[in-house]
Amino acid sequence: MLKKGLLIGGALVLLLGLFFGRDAMSYTRTSLGWVQQSVRDAVPIEFEINRAHQMIKDLNPEIRSNTHLIAREEVDLKGLRDQLATGESQLAKSRADIERLTADLNRGDSMFVYCGKNYTAKQVELDLTRRFEQFKVKEATLNKLRQILAARENGLVAGREKLKAMQAAKSQLEVDVANLEARLEMVKVAQSTSEFNFDDSHLSRTKDLMKDISARIDVAEKLVNAETTYPGQISLDEAPTSNITEQVTKYFSESKETDDTVAVKLD
Repeated sequence: MLKKGLLIGGALVLLLGLFFGRDAMSYTRTSLGWVQQSVRDAVPIEFEINRAHQMIKDLNPEIRSNTHLIAREEVDLKGLRDQLATGESQLAKSRADIERLTADLNRGDSMFVYCGKNYTAKQVELDLTRRFEQFKVKEATLNKLRQILAARENGLVAGREKLKAMQAAKSQLEVDVANLEARLEMVKVAQSTSEFNFDDSHLSRTKDLMKDISARIDVAEKLVNAETTYPGQISLDEAPTSNITEQVTKYFSESKETDDTVAVKLD
C-alpha cells in the first residue's frame, strides 16, 4: 500500500513539473503531503494500534539493557568504595609512620632501632623521604578516586531516575493504548448502531391491525350491553299502577268520545 502511494506521488510530481513549471515546487510539496496523509489515513486503525503495542514491547530490551547497566555499575561502585576504604586505611598508617620517623629524627639521635635492627640517621632520613613521596602520590590517587566515585554515584542516581522514567512512560503508554482500544470499540458500537436500519412497515401494519381489532371489539361490547338483559337483573323502572275501575272508566270514556265524533261527521 505504501509503495503504491509513493508511486502515485512520483507520478504527480512529474505531471506537476510538466504543467506548472516554476510553480511545480509548491504544488509538489502540497501533493506529497496530501499523498502521505492519504496513505496514513488508508492504514486501518486496528493495524496502527497493533503497531503501537509492538513498539511498546520493543521498549523491553532497552529497559532490560539499562537495568543491567545499572546493576553492573552498582557492583563496580561497591568495588571502588572498598578500594577507597582500603586506600584510606593504608594512607592513615603511612601518615602515622611518617609522623613517627619525623619525630624520631627531630630528637637528633645518630642511631635508631626498629624491629631489632639498627639504622643510622641518614638511613632513616632517606626512608622518610621515600615514604613521604609515596604518601603524597597515594593521597593524590585517593583524591582522584573520591572524585571518580562521586561522579559515578551521581551518574548512577541519574541512571536510576532515567530507568524509572522509562518504566513509568512504558506503563503510561500501555494505559494510553488500552484507552485507544476502548475508544475504538465504542466508535464501532456507535457505527453499528447507526447503521442498523430495519424495515418497520410490517410492524406498523401489525399495530394498525391490533387497533382495528380493538375498535371492533369495543363496538361489539357496546351492542351487547345495549341489547342484552342479563338474568336476575334488578328492574329500576316502576310499572304504572291503576285499579280496574279506573281502567273501565277510561276505556268507555275514550269509546264515547269516538262515537260522538263519528255522529257529527254523519250529520
